[in-house]
Parts: sequence; C-alpha cells; structure tokens
Amino acid sequence: MKKENRAVVVVLDSLGVGELPDAAQFGDAGCHTLLHILARMPDLALPNLRSLGLLRLLGAQDAVLPRAGWGKMAERSRGKDTTTGHWELSGLVLDKPFPTFPHGFPAAFLERFSQAVGRPCIGNCTASGTEIIQRLGDEAVRRGALIVYTSADSVFQVAAHEEVVPLSELYAICQTARGMLTGDLAVGRVIARPFVGGQGKYVRTANRRDFSLEPTGRTMLDALQAAGRDVLAVGKISDIFAGRGITESFPTHGNEEGERALLDLLERDFSGLLFVNLVDFDMLYGHRRDAEGYGRALEHFDRTLGEALRRLRPGDLLAVTGDHGCDPTFRGTDHTREYVPLLLHGGATGDLGVRTSFSDLAATVCRHLGVAWASGEAIE
Repeated sequence: MKKENRAVVVVLDSLGVGELPDAAQFGDAGCHTLLHILARMPDLALPNLRSLGLLRLLGAQDAVLPRAGWGKMAERSRGKDTTTGHWELSGLVLDKPFPTFPHGFPAAFLERFSQAVGRPCIGNCTASGTEIIQRLGDEAVRRGALIVYTSADSVFQVAAHEEVVPLSELYAICQTARGMLTGDLAVGRVIARPFVGGQGKYVRTANRRDFSLEPTGRTMLDALQAAGRDVLAVGKISDIFAGRGITESFPTHGNEEGERALLDLLERDFSGLLFVNLVDFDMLYGHRRDAEGYGRALEHFDRTLGEALRRLRPGDLLAVTGDHGCDPTFRGTDHTREYVPLLLHGGATGDLGVRTSFSDLAATVCRHLGVAWASGEAIE
C-alpha cells in the first residue's frame, strides 16, 4: 500500500454484541449490550451504522443494504476490561489476566501507599464510583482523605474532592500508586476520580485520568511508529498504552470532544493510524445502567459517523468496534464479557463472520498500511 493510506479505528467503549461462550464464568450469562438497548429503544435512528452492517450482527436481515464488511470478534485474553480489550485490538493477547481485588487491596500495601502520599485512605472495597462518593464523601472532605476502591476490573481507583486534593496532587498520587503497584499487585489501570459538591450531593467531574500499565509486549502502535507512521490518539488511547507508540495525543472530556476531534483530524494530512476512544458509552451510560442515554449517544455518534464517511479519502480504511461489553440492562454495574462488533469501510465487504481474536483488527490495519505485523489474521 502507498504510504499515504490512512486507517481510522473508532472504539465505541463498551459496545458489546452478545455474550462470549465463556461469559458464565464471568457471571455474565445472558448479557447483550446492543440487543438490550435496541429492545428498550426499537426506534433508534442509526442509518449510518446500519449501512455498515451493525444490525446484521443481531442475526436478522436488515432492509438497509450494507456498503461495508461486518462481523464480530471474540476476546482471547481472559478479561473484560478496557486495557485488556484495547491491547488485544492492537495485537497484544494476554496469557494471563490482570489481577483483581474483589475484597480490597492488602492492608499492608494500603498503609505503605498512605505513608508515601501523605494522606489517609478510606474505602478499600469494591464499589460503584457514583455510590461510594455519596457514602464516604463527607468523611473524605473532613479528613482530607482519599477514597480508594476497585471493581470487577483490574483497577485501583482514587477518588478525591477537587477543593480538598488539587488535581495536580491527585494525579501525582496516582502516579505514585502506579509505580508501587507491581508484581502480584500490577493492576491494569490506576484511575484518578475527582469529584465536587458537598453534604452528600457529590458529583464526579470530567477530570478523570487513567494511568495504565505499560504494554507487556509489542503492539501495532509500536510497529507503526517504528515504520515512521503517524499514530494519532484521541480520548484515553494514550493513557491506555502509557503513551507508548503514540506520535500525537488529543485528550478529551467525553464523546462530544472525541467526535469533534475525529472529524477535525480527518481533514488533516497524516500517514498512519487515527485511533479514537469514545468513553461516554461506558462511563456515563453502561456503568450507570442508563440504556436510554446509551441509545441517544449511539444516535449522536451515528450522525458524526455520517459526516466522517463523507470526509474519508480514497484509500482510507475505517473500522468501528468496541473493547468489551457493559450491558446497561444487566445486573450490577460492571463490564460484561461479550463479542465486539467489527464494521469495516474501505476494506473487505460482506459478512466477515466471527473472528477468533480482537487482534485480527491489528493485522488488518497493518496490512492496509503496508507495515509488517505477525499476530492476528488480516481480513482481506
């Protein structure tokens, strides 16, 4: 392929398309993010996603004739979290899952961490982020404390009131945690979760920041950068890869900024990959079990997708996918173990079937850009 060819990967964070065969082992039997949203909102206007074959992933014929390739991908790695999903999308399959801490982190570690950052820690449990700040927010403000909590994912989350713990300090605290969480404690992500408000009426802000473990192997981002290609990262992509393999990063505070960046960067001359994560599907709607909000966000993205398709150039490859599920109609507030969609425009057309790994996307992107890549199966 010519060096001018471009590839665009848009991750609709948490858009799963049905339970994986091992979903029951994760407590997720019966989950299906897309199907259950559409069951709640059957009249969603998704003309552009339909034109790429999205609804055909539900096993039924659609009156709209797709102009792309459509299929779904299974996750080979044993996980259902953001880092695992994005790394596998980029060709890195994990041999063992990241550690999780359903009963909280070891007391000895938390004591060392508290001493290192100079603030007391409270919580240390598995919890919903929106719930735990209501429950412990008053104490955190009164004591100048950090609320430490986790989830079913491999995460060490630190919530703090922005007027008590300034953002710069909170980010530095999370950097300290990242450096301390090694070996058996090497979680996939440390997440800063700032909040504001008072007297039990606390709300999280958009100043979240993720501090990811550096990839444990080579990814397509490394290969593209080594080949002299651009790797433009929008949203939390750079955080997920600890900045590795990224030539330019465009952090965002939600889908609206991410979609705007997608359109703006499609007008730019670049040679390589534009990699976009749209986090609101997961953060605002999946975890908060807001199916209607999720559906409206899909409609909004669909309008952006229509404009993005118009801005593509001859030779461009566009892929729309997910990184895991987060069924907003399912029990609990955690991610769900699901297939993710693979919608391709500018590459193979028709039914792409069920891919055995997310890493097929990396192989396809690298093949399109003419960069050598060994793992995964390129879609031709």
